[in-house]
Amino acid sequence: MALNPQQLAAVKHTDTPLLVLAGAGSGKTGVITEKIAYLIEKKQYQPRSIVAVTFTNKAAQEMKSRLSKKLGKDVVRQLSVSTFHRLGLNILRESPEPAGLRKGFTILDQSDAISILKELIREQNCPLEERTAQHMISTWKSAFLTPEQALAAADSDQATSGALLFRDYEQWLRSCNSVDFDDLINLPVQILKTDPQVREQWQGRVRHLLVDEYQDTNVAQYSLMQLLMDKFGALTVVGDDDQSIYSWRGARPDGLITLKDDYPNLRVIKLEQNYRSSQRILRAANAVISHNPHLFEKKLWSDLAIGDELCISVCRHGLDEADWVAGQILMRQYQKKCNFSDFTILYRSNFQSRHFEKALREKNIPYQITGGSSFFDKAEVKDMLAYLKLLVNPDDDTAFIRVVNTPRREIGPNTMMKLGEYARSRSTSLFSASHEMGLETVLSGKPLARVQSFVSWLTLQGDNAERGDAMAVVQGVFDDIHYRDWLETTADTPKQAEKMLASMDELLEWIGRMMVDEDQKDRSLAEIVNRLSLHDMLSRQDDDKPLNAVNLLTLHAAKGLEFPHVYMVGMEEEMLPHKNSIEDEDIEEERRLCYVGMTRARYSLTLTRCRSRQRYGESSLSEPSRFLADLPPEDVVTIGDVGENNEERDRQAGTDALASLREMLSRA
Repeated sequence: MALNPQQLAAVKHTDTPLLVLAGAGSGKTGVITEKIAYLIEKKQYQPRSIVAVTFTNKAAQEMKSRLSKKLGKDVVRQLSVSTFHRLGLNILRESPEPAGLRKGFTILDQSDAISILKELIREQNCPLEERTAQHMISTWKSAFLTPEQALAAADSDQATSGALLFRDYEQWLRSCNSVDFDDLINLPVQILKTDPQVREQWQGRVRHLLVDEYQDTNVAQYSLMQLLMDKFGALTVVGDDDQSIYSWRGARPDGLITLKDDYPNLRVIKLEQNYRSSQRILRAANAVISHNPHLFEKKLWSDLAIGDELCISVCRHGLDEADWVAGQILMRQYQKKCNFSDFTILYRSNFQSRHFEKALREKNIPYQITGGSSFFDKAEVKDMLAYLKLLVNPDDDTAFIRVVNTPRREIGPNTMMKLGEYARSRSTSLFSASHEMGLETVLSGKPLARVQSFVSWLTLQGDNAERGDAMAVVQGVFDDIHYRDWLETTADTPKQAEKMLASMDELLEWIGRMMVDEDQKDRSLAEIVNRLSLHDMLSRQDDDKPLNAVNLLTLHAAKGLEFPHVYMVGMEEEMLPHKNSIEDEDIEEERRLCYVGMTRARYSLTLTRCRSRQRYGESSLSEPSRFLADLPPEDVVTIGDVGENNEERDRQAGTDALASLREMLSRA
């Protein structure tokens, strides 16, 4: 890519730590990839000595793709380009012992962790709700507090209950050789702080560290960053305080100031030229964000065309808003001869998508929801896959932990802690440990009998799957455990139960089809499980494949993306800014969120609001978002506003749009 003077300076600066203040659309990803290439080609750095960290797998893949084109795949394979959590996982896998883990440890996802907390809460008769408890524990871990420290600092009954639960949860994790998502940052930091040998090994390996979206780092991630690069101080961070929208994840826009304090020789380079948006869109976005205090002063500018005026559409209610947006997309798609994928609808909260999905379906407009759940994210699908994995590999501790008490077999957390500690002492899997005579030294009575009954049943099913009709065994497994009944009794509503049962049937039908290959030869269950596991790993990548469909996503999910034509909907008080932020007097982040949404647009930006909204079954008047008042009047046109002849203007606009559409269709 051709670099402007500021971008070139950022690429070539290697002597001291560097902060690149990169405004929206200023080419920051290009700067990072060009700098990596410069370090390798001009400064003779070994690829394995360069570590680049970003915040999403998608961003990491994009960076690798660009580097592959520039440097070749062989070079890129030697680079470390990953998320913070993936980097932390690599550290843990190389050195699990200092964290009290052994090789092959289990990583719990959020749903698995919540299930464990739910069982602990039930056993302890704890007054906390599991999601509240998880948030408390996550906050403590991010602040590097131990359960003992959290208990000592507790200033309420809720905090005390949470700290006691934290203690038992941590004991369960270590007993079962497991970590949760927070541990992937927390534990590597502890290892690097307390183990000089591991710290020296990693600091010697990392010759230059590059961090993308630096404004989104939390305290734990910043600590990991410092510990990795202290030896050489070779650091490039790229960020923008105006795009810090993840405070609820612990992100701190003032981390930019912390960086300057910690590294007095820090150089700051500003990227202020925007290569994405028209001048009108950029002027409007600058006007909105100018009302926020700034850690570093900068102002985006563009030499692109001035572009169309921004449109503010005032609709009667939510259904009217969705219908109007869908109609506009259909009309403009014909007029501009562009793809449906060029259009994007952005909203503050997920519930807002419902009306737009309905309106798009009614007009036969294809759409995709970014960030929606994968088929493999459903709890019932995860349970079923875990059972199948155990049939072909009973030593899979992750699968064992997930289903040993699903459906409930009264094998609770205390039993699992004892089993886990025994398995750890024997350096064996949970399944193998369950068969050993020595288990009787830590378990007895009903707990021992329940564990042995489960593993004996599992062994029998695995043997049957090897010798007989694998599909019949699969069906029999879920019949034996009365899994359908379990789904129906645990579902919150009959409708949810119906959906869960449908997912179960879909997976079983899929397995049945996979049992026979193209040559009509029966596949083994192991082959089927391997194929399903691969589908699971690739499902999110498949979801990212570009489709010719309108994009629906939240403003948070839109971070880092760009689209030709953007519709920002629900521009009302209590929607954007969100009601909670208004009540907490925390408008600055909501303003940054609005700015992020606006700067996703390249050619056109339309903002919609409603005069009334359905809330809790009742219709109430809505106030326009305060951010609309910040827009430059000369760059905005408003349609459907309240005033004389307003209804007539609405009808005329609809008539004109329909006439244009009919004319275009008649020419086709």
